[in-house]
Amino acid sequence: MADTVTAESSRKPSKWSMVGKNPRTMPLEDIDLSHPGIWEANEHLPFLARLREEAPVHYCRHSAVGSYWSIMKHSDIMAVDTSPAIYSSEPTIGIVDMLPEFDAPSFIAMDPPRHNAQRKVVQPVVAPENLKKLSGTIRRRAAGILDELPVKEEFDWVERVSIDLTTRMLATLFDFPFEDRYKLTYWSDMATAIPGGGVAESYEHRWRAMQECLTCFTELRNERINKPPGNDLLSMLAHGEATRDMPPMEFLGNILLLVVGGNDTTRNSISGGVLALNRFPDEYGKLRRDPSLIPNMVSEIIRWQTPLAYMRRTAKVDTELRGQRIRAGDKVVMWYASGNRDPKMFEQADDFRIDRPNARRHVSFGFGIHRCMGNRLAELQLRILWEEILKRFHRVEVTGEPKRVYSSFINGYTELPVVLHPL
Repeated sequence: MADTVTAESSRKPSKWSMVGKNPRTMPLEDIDLSHPGIWEANEHLPFLARLREEAPVHYCRHSAVGSYWSIMKHSDIMAVDTSPAIYSSEPTIGIVDMLPEFDAPSFIAMDPPRHNAQRKVVQPVVAPENLKKLSGTIRRRAAGILDELPVKEEFDWVERVSIDLTTRMLATLFDFPFEDRYKLTYWSDMATAIPGGGVAESYEHRWRAMQECLTCFTELRNERINKPPGNDLLSMLAHGEATRDMPPMEFLGNILLLVVGGNDTTRNSISGGVLALNRFPDEYGKLRRDPSLIPNMVSEIIRWQTPLAYMRRTAKVDTELRGQRIRAGDKVVMWYASGNRDPKMFEQADDFRIDRPNARRHVSFGFGIHRCMGNRLAELQLRILWEEILKRFHRVEVTGEPKRVYSSFINGYTELPVVLHPL
């Protein structure tokens, strides 16, 4: 924990930070889950637990991002996520209201009918028949990446495996120039970065990266418009009736949605799975004895890690939840990271159990009309990767504390030192 606290203290001190505070003794009304410090320091779980127990629908009146409601329990998250007539996805699914000049709308932050029309355009890329075609590519790439790794020598799993595999898949999904594929990772990181948090130096720095992304994808889109429709995401957007005439900022928003969505869930689950198996070594033994548990383990990884910590909605009308009066216009934040640790749904929820019978009940992919479009692709990549890992290595040993993303939205890792042990 010392390393992560030092990471935060190296930045400009924030009066909003929760790092080092005791969630059990501080006033309930002072708890603020939105500040990224406790997520980077891995101190967030006790805060989530107290709110789940004592204030499952919690109002934070004062924070750096303004006032907001926190929804903590699994059942309440499902209720909010499946009630788009009450809780709107507009204007944004992030806890921070975007400045007009930086606003890049996307279909995840739209209500029907616009949401449905735009999502339908790109949905075929993850249709079952296309996933079958992609599975061979995923396996070849996973095998190639793993075969190039050093054995009995420490390296960073995030860089060498998690980022590499997901970046290659992103390039394939967009039919993006493969030699430039790491631009996709860079733009994904910049799109979700907090200025001053280690990736983006400032809002201007982040905005320059977003303009670079827009310029590159606009050029590629203009090429695809004049070609027959393909089965890549960019061609689908270029030819889709609901997306081909999008204004530049909306085009950018949808590109970033698909880049971030195709990157962060899989990437941080790949890293989180290695960490979980090291924190619960008996489960590692169980996996080696019975590799048929891999598909269920994938669901448990995604539950235990919860790669996106929350999604925001905005109340359309005055409403009530657990006796709390929510006003029209209020921010309502569904903390998926809390719902996935709800003991009412998951027995011994903080434990990692690869044979957990209801692991698929996790809320990491959301529910209802906004359920993650690429959930099956994410699961496919994780399943294949672990099948290939077990063919080659006895163990992927974590040799030091991970470094985590400075964010309350992206629940992930920037570094994870490991050593591979051969069979």
